Amino acid sequence: MPYFDAASAAPLHPVARQALLASLDEGWADPARLYREGRRARLLLDAAREAAAEAVGCRPDELVFTPSGTRAVHAGISGALAGRRRVGNRLVVSAVEHSSVLHAGETHAAAGGTVTEVPVDRSGAVDADAFTAALAPGTALACLQSANHEVGTEQPVAEVAEACRAADVPLLVDAAQSLGWGPVDGGWSLLAASAHKWGGPAGVGLLAVRKGVRFAPQGPSDERESGRAPGFENLPAIVAAAASLRAVRAEAAAEGARLRALVDRIRTRVPQSVPDVEVVGDAVRRLPHLVTFSCLYVDGETLLSELDREGFSVSSGSSCTSSTLTPSHVLRAMGVLSEGNVRVSLPAGTSEEDVDRFLAVLPGVVAGVRERLGAPASAPSTPTPSDSLVVDSLGKRCPIPVIELAKVIGDVPVGGTVTVLSDDAAARLDIPAWCEMRGQEYVGESPGVGGGTAYVVRRVS
Repeated sequence: MPYFDAASAAPLHPVARQALLASLDEGWADPARLYREGRRARLLLDAAREAAAEAVGCRPDELVFTPSGTRAVHAGISGALAGRRRVGNRLVVSAVEHSSVLHAGETHAAAGGTVTEVPVDRSGAVDADAFTAALAPGTALACLQSANHEVGTEQPVAEVAEACRAADVPLLVDAAQSLGWGPVDGGWSLLAASAHKWGGPAGVGLLAVRKGVRFAPQGPSDERESGRAPGFENLPAIVAAAASLRAVRAEAAAEGARLRALVDRIRTRVPQSVPDVEVVGDAVRRLPHLVTFSCLYVDGETLLSELDREGFSVSSGSSCTSSTLTPSHVLRAMGVLSEGNVRVSLPAGTSEEDVDRFLAVLPGVVAGVRERLGAPASAPSTPTPSDSLVVDSLGKRCPIPVIELAKVIGDVPVGGTVTVLSDDAAARLDIPAWCEMRGQEYVGESPGVGGGTAYVVRRVS
């Protein structure tokens, strides 16, 4: 069964499995103890730290292991903010950061701090000049991911890092998605990552804090991991994480080029074979293994279930999933279509045959879902004398409001309007995205008389 969700968790690398099994026998003792077994465990821990530091591009004494990537992010943000509290309490982040960064920002704001979100363009990238402009006096910390976890767009870390250096603001980089493909360029100050993203075991994160960065670990601490990650180290998992990071880096150039070609095939073929699809994310400055696209008139949860039935494991940032009724914050910030969203992230070793079979199966799956939802046919309907129509979609969830809009847009003459009444938060994103895809004019929104919001669309063609 092809697994196409490596961005969530990559399959365990063979080197990680070997290192994990070996260190279960050799690394079970307390590395803080001076007897023979403790010294042996300490040697393994030191070797893992050196290997990870080499991959990150920092000194071994600047890097600590944490229980997860999320914990690394939280510890990095809270420690850096506390260390610079005399400078100010302002945190600057991009609007598409991982939820761990945004949740840390919410906690900071609840404690009286200030959080500034820098917007992104339609490809999901921040503008370096806009980020620089956000570094106002009183900024204690800035955060920028190296590459987006949902759409794969790479961020201008080197340019932003230079701006942060000039403003004397430390920059924390969430490198979870990119670290397996190579080091993060630029003069970052702090860096966080997670082993299960590159084929290491789950439950291991890393946090690097450059020398000279003011940092005050928050919460109870002990003598382990420089006081920045208290608790007994999961040494077998740490050893496996470091070993797999070194292994995937050795394979990154060749495997990255191979997967990039397969992703290019998906980016080209999906819009050709499936009508009304938007491929999102930067086409060039992106991770080599990840592609995201959104399909009009499709329920995301049903689409993923049908692909799973066909043997493909993919993920989605769609609002139409069982876990959320609002679109992902990434798609929302980009202003792109959210309904029927599919993220394909290929693990190392993915075959051309699996990708080709996915491309062969997808059109039929999408067509089947659209048919069950009553999506409109491509033929336009006959216009009626009315210059405006109102579609009541209150109480209906995506993609139904957009489907109902598409069904009636041909019933008004060119220049006429259709007003869609909807109380689904996804409509605020999906109706303007539909207009852009179909060449119609999005007029705007206003409070609905009977509740919800009224979205007005003018027919252009």
